[in-house]
Amino acid sequence: MRLALPRWTGPLAVRAAVFITVMCCALAALLGVLVHVQVTDQTVGRVRDAALRRLTEATEAYEAGESLRPGAGVDPPGLPGELRELAVAGERGSMVAEYEGRPTMWAAGPVDGRRALAVRVDYSQGKRTIDGLDRAIVWSSATAIGATLLVGAFAVTRVTRRLHTTARVARRISAGDLDARVDDPRARDRSRPQDEVAAVAAALDSMAASLQGKLLAEQRFTADVAHELRTPLTGLHAAAELLPPGRPTELVRDRVAALRTLTEDLLEISRLDTGRERLELDTERLGELARRVVRASGSDTEVRVVRDASVTTDRRRLERVLGNLVANAHRHGRAPVTLTVDGPVVTVRDHGDGYPEYLLAHGPQRFRTEGGTKGHGLGLTIARGQAEVLGARLDFANAPEGGAVARLTLPHPEPVTRGDAE
Repeated sequence: MRLALPRWTGPLAVRAAVFITVMCCALAALLGVLVHVQVTDQTVGRVRDAALRRLTEATEAYEAGESLRPGAGVDPPGLPGELRELAVAGERGSMVAEYEGRPTMWAAGPVDGRRALAVRVDYSQGKRTIDGLDRAIVWSSATAIGATLLVGAFAVTRVTRRLHTTARVARRISAGDLDARVDDPRARDRSRPQDEVAAVAAALDSMAASLQGKLLAEQRFTADVAHELRTPLTGLHAAAELLPPGRPTELVRDRVAALRTLTEDLLEISRLDTGRERLELDTERLGELARRVVRASGSDTEVRVVRDASVTTDRRRLERVLGNLVANAHRHGRAPVTLTVDGPVVTVRDHGDGYPEYLLAHGPQRFRTEGGTKGHGLGLTIARGQAEVLGARLDFANAPEGGAVARLTLPHPEPVTRGDAE
């Protein structure tokens, strides 16, 4: 079973913890080595000096013909071979070695007859001192590393938690929640020290407020323009109806109808932008609703019902979404156009050139089209907005073999049944 880490723990916190741990270990190792070397040199130096003094005393006693003290002798047993060779060669030296299971400091020098005069000094106390020092260094280093790691992790996680909060708010703003704010306490209180995270949070809040103001101004402008156009358009439509029959009259009426449709689309978009649309829910059979939409469109669209389903939805809004998808497929794609119902998923596909790259990457955008196609980009924008109101997901893709595919996935379907195609 894997241990679940908090959401705010991420690569930054892990890297910071690893960095702190490595630096603490390196520093502890460096200090430990320095202390160990220093104390060892002092301890060994004292014992070596004592051994060399005893060697000098033993040499003087040996040359005077006096008896040697215990621990001194000529070629004594246990004398390390390297030290004996050094002494026989005419040099004095010392080294630490084991003697009868105890650490011992040996000192040796030359005497006549190519022999070595050596003394030994017990080194057990010095060895215990160094071993105790090493243990103290290890335990103190481990304690210091643990304490530093805890303090560092606490400091880093405070920063990463604030960064995670900032990222979460940014995702909410990206999803359309323009009221979301980080509201970092450090950014609010100017008397407190301002760090980089507070600066990022303040910049994000400022950007969100500016973006919200601009979007609200745009929404108000769109709604005001659409409302202002309705009155003159009504009069223009009435005047067009009074014109005598003929080709010029048909052209005028066609343009007036197109302008009225554009105005109504703008009004619908402005209502969707406010986010205050209310649903009128009812239970609908998707297969029958799809057929009704196709009949109302008057287009040559094939309806395939692979699995029918009953869903609780707003019929008017769902018909609006499917109607716009079908109309867009015929206007910008090529026949055959197929509307497929497969449980809660409704797919509209044509066999044209497919959706442009910008639409696949960023979704439909009002008043943007490519390739010289006619239209204002409002149909798919309205379809996506109404789908969001329904709680559905509308995805756009291009089929591998060519053609545009719009897939509407409705929420919480009731049990589905096998259907047919027509």
